[in-house]
Amino acid sequence: MGICYEVRNQIAHIRFNRPEKLNALTLEMYDQLAQAFVCANDDNDVRAILLSGAGSRAFCVGADLTESIPALAEGRFDISEWDGAHIKQPGFYKPVVAAINGLCMGGGFEIMLAADIRVAADNAVFALPEASLGFTPAGGTLVRLTRQIPYVFAMELMMTAERFSASRLAEMGLLNRVVPASELEQTALSYAESIARKGKVAISVIKEAALTLGHLPFDQAFSREAQLGQRAFTSDEAKAGLRRFASR
Repeated sequence: MGICYEVRNQIAHIRFNRPEKLNALTLEMYDQLAQAFVCANDDNDVRAILLSGAGSRAFCVGADLTESIPALAEGRFDISEWDGAHIKQPGFYKPVVAAINGLCMGGGFEIMLAADIRVAADNAVFALPEASLGFTPAGGTLVRLTRQIPYVFAMELMMTAERFSASRLAEMGLLNRVVPASELEQTALSYAESIARKGKVAISVIKEAALTLGHLPFDQAFSREAQLGQRAFTSDEAKAGLRRFASR
């Protein structure tokens, strides 16, 4: 199977599983990945998602160009069909933790940008090579990257199409942690487990606010923030948490 999906202890484990091809995504794998995200988002028992790549050589190197380029050139599909795999759909507020090993390039880099917490192995290598091939990183990157890091760093990544180390990406602000490869899975899992123990509504509201308020004028943003905050404060989890706090 190209994409593995399993739920354990309220964490949906989604793994790129084509290590012999550096976890390059076939058209079928894009569909499988989109469906995995839908399953996780719709499952009330899932509190966090852990995204990783099988093998030690790559997290994901993006689309399998031997398949996708001919399909695009022949007009057999539109890149918007990959929106679900790149988590472009509205209403997706489950937290995503990415464990990034080896090569993280092209579409793999773009999918990483949809993650909320990013842990990379110290030997991970990152690149957006699209411009060197004559096209653009349009799997969410053209929107997300300049909103996540300073403009000049975003332009450097997209326009030079060069490879960057994990330490350099951390300096740019795109990674939370860089750890030895032997510690990658456990460190990322620890993040997912920690988030899964928090209030489900609270985490969802935090992510929704982060993704939807930034473009609004202050007065509208504050008004919407109050609405979101009210939803969290009046949830059953919040009421139980306040009772626990008061009992101390």
